[in-house]
Amino acid sequence: MLQIGDEVVYFSALFLLVVLGTRSATGASLLTAFLYVFMVMFRFPPVPADQAGRVLRPGAPSGGVLVVAHRGGSHDAPENTLAAIREASRNGATGVELDLSFTAEGVPVLMHDETVDRTTNGSGPVSKLQLAQLKRLDAAARHRLRDKYSGEKVPTLQEAVEESIREQLTIFFNVKGQPDKAASVLHEMYKKFPVLYNSSIVSSFEPKVIYKMRQTDPNVVTALIHRPWRLSRFTDGAPRSLSISGQVWTGVLDILLDWAHHHILWKLCGVSAILMQKDYISLDYVQYWAERGVEVVGWTVNTAVEKDFYQNMLKIGYLTDSLLEDFDPQY
Repeated sequence: MLQIGDEVVYFSALFLLVVLGTRSATGASLLTAFLYVFMVMFRFPPVPADQAGRVLRPGAPSGGVLVVAHRGGSHDAPENTLAAIREASRNGATGVELDLSFTAEGVPVLMHDETVDRTTNGSGPVSKLQLAQLKRLDAAARHRLRDKYSGEKVPTLQEAVEESIREQLTIFFNVKGQPDKAASVLHEMYKKFPVLYNSSIVSSFEPKVIYKMRQTDPNVVTALIHRPWRLSRFTDGAPRSLSISGQVWTGVLDILLDWAHHHILWKLCGVSAILMQKDYISLDYVQYWAERGVEVVGWTVNTAVEKDFYQNMLKIGYLTDSLLEDFDPQY
């Protein structure tokens, strides 16, 4: 929960910034008061701590670490497939991350990219393909173990949920957009499989997705995904904009977004966890969120040394591409 001292500091700082910018104490007071009332009226309380604990530390009353197969474990089996879910379970994962997408007729399926080109023998946007067309594709066609998994199909969301429940895996739903459609589909899935309330979490880079999910079903455990400098730089550190002005502008936006994630958005959405890119996590960072009742989960942790650090030093959950061997992260 946000500390009283935090609120005083944040809104006092906002007041001073507005005063300096407008030279109007009255205007600054009105704006600060409006934003405070907005936060109080429209923020969602987090789900109960014991429910969040069952999702984020399943079957571990003494505080075990959640190990989540990223995209089902994309190195060990074709990503976002039923085979990946089963392989993750066999290899000791306690959870799987599943990427939500939609076909041309609006059927929810698993696919990380906007197109099927990278992972299948097909081509084109997922949103332009009918489910029957997707089902004819080989989801293992581009995988390093394509011979072993030849003929693996793109699963629907329900097929993946049912498989994950059978394997007793915690599900991390990754939603990239379409907040209204995603919230509606997931709400129906939770109603159909109530066990999900204690065994799954809805996560997204987009705060509007999480806010809509909490608005649609406030009993769902949720998380914001974050990577500092995401707007201005690619995952390899290269700038997204070639112009100096573009780099400066997106850099400023990144600073504001990072501040908002750590001080406003998490509280507004009432999230139970923050999924942070692994390079930005430390003991102090974990403690910062622990004081606010929020779990930290790292991504993507792919070496034995890093996994040992997360399990024995940080003592927090993480996402990994492989349960079997060291592997370069796939973002």
